Amino acid sequence: MSTVTDTQRKAPAGERVADWADGRLGIYGLAKTNMRKIFPDHWSFMLGEICLYSFIIIILTGVYLTLFFHPSMNEVVYNGPYVPLQGIHMSEAYASTVNISLEVRGGLLIRQIHHWAALVFLAGMLVHMMRVFFTGAFRKPREINWLFGFLLLVLGMFTGFTGYSLPDDLLSGTGVRFMEGVMLSIPIVGSYLSMFLYGGEFPGGDFVSRFYSVHVLLLPGIMLGLLVGHLILVFYHKHTQFAGPGKSNKNVVGMPLLPVYMAKAGGFFFLVFGVIAAMAAIASINPIWEIGPYRPDQVSTGAQPDWYMGFSEGLVRIMPGWEINAWGHTLVLGVFIPIVVFPLVLVGIGVYPFIESWITGDKREHHILDRPRNAPTRTGLGVAWITLYLILLVGGGNDLWATHFDLSINAITWFVRIGMFVGPVIAFIITKRWCLGLQRRDREKVLHGRESGIIKRLPHGEFIEVHEPLNAEQLHTLTAHEQYKPLEIGPEVDENGVARKVSRLTKVRAKLSKGYYGEHSQIEKPSADEYKEITSGHGHH
Repeated sequence: MSTVTDTQRKAPAGERVADWADGRLGIYGLAKTNMRKIFPDHWSFMLGEICLYSFIIIILTGVYLTLFFHPSMNEVVYNGPYVPLQGIHMSEAYASTVNISLEVRGGLLIRQIHHWAALVFLAGMLVHMMRVFFTGAFRKPREINWLFGFLLLVLGMFTGFTGYSLPDDLLSGTGVRFMEGVMLSIPIVGSYLSMFLYGGEFPGGDFVSRFYSVHVLLLPGIMLGLLVGHLILVFYHKHTQFAGPGKSNKNVVGMPLLPVYMAKAGGFFFLVFGVIAAMAAIASINPIWEIGPYRPDQVSTGAQPDWYMGFSEGLVRIMPGWEINAWGHTLVLGVFIPIVVFPLVLVGIGVYPFIESWITGDKREHHILDRPRNAPTRTGLGVAWITLYLILLVGGGNDLWATHFDLSINAITWFVRIGMFVGPVIAFIITKRWCLGLQRRDREKVLHGRESGIIKRLPHGEFIEVHEPLNAEQLHTLTAHEQYKPLEIGPEVDENGVARKVSRLTKVRAKLSKGYYGEHSQIEKPSADEYKEITSGHGHH
């Protein structure tokens, strides 16, 4: 017979460990606060999850690849199983990459998963940021989180560049040489930067080991910190949501983190992993054994960077070969101007939330998302930026466009030169007009209902189309957006008749604000009185 009472029995080992940890870390309170946090449910929110999961895949596959890769430019003679390369001199970096691809069990699949995951990560980042941009999710209090995402995109681009440069094959070597030319075009410090990066005259003997340290330690470490900070701010600020019944700036309607959201997120992770693995298994990418090792006296045919760096190369390819010779020095404007424009194209995205906040004077917190059609100017600017990006991407592959479609490379170059100025303007005008048209359509839906396609003949012989009235949820969705007013400068004189001093900056701000919220930048949504008058029977079918 046991003499131990129920109150004296020991708790299970897991519970005792949890109690011990709670006494030192306070995990119970932390879990109670955050594990039941509500997340809204919308397909576009999965774009951010694709970025997160692909980043995890990059880290996992990257760790595996580091076990077999030798970041050295020491010259060796290849004696592996791939006959066309046997007896050829190459760097250890290239030889180890060929070894990973052809001899390590599962090495080629892991290497291709790593490369495809990087492409998916950057594509997901760009699309995710555009979703945030077009819906206004970057507004207060999320400006810092927007900057975190912007930095992740930029750092991801340079991490990708250092990554595909590591194999030291002829294709990546062409890209590294392109970077050397970019650095040498920088006045005064360009040659010093090149010597530092390459460890001497190009190609030097150290750039692979230096790129390796940057690729596997420095940039991923910074990105991991930014990613953690990004997720913390998402938790702290709560998730944005689209307008709908019961939704406001003070609440979130959705599912709890545990167990529903975590279960869906876990399944989605394996879905993303499976799709990327299928892409890697089906579509070959960067077959370096066919390209051969890098040689300074050769350039690979049809050399193209990955898509996210293509627009930077497009800037260089379309630039005329301008040079300035002064005091015994040559300033290569044909390369220097594009590398100045390149960051400006990116920075335009990064600083936009602060520009819009200053122009509109809107300092309130926003947790309800905009429909892109209800912010025509912002939507037009976003489409204009994407148009510029795509046109420059065409310029970055002008040789392939010419050979594949039997076009003149000069014609393509001039098309890009003109299109980079004209295209964004046309895209902005068309997009803004399109948004205004959709706003008018929404207004008509609210006042007159949805077209049912049913034709009815009235007693006096007139034929009409029956309109179905919208339900309360649809009415709320179409009328929940705010109608902003442009900033006004105010009277030109004060109450004493003395002329007011208005700065030029204030006048510019007022004009820009009118461009955002003026008469021709938004359609007035129907008022409650208009709706009641129409639906009471006066002219409603």
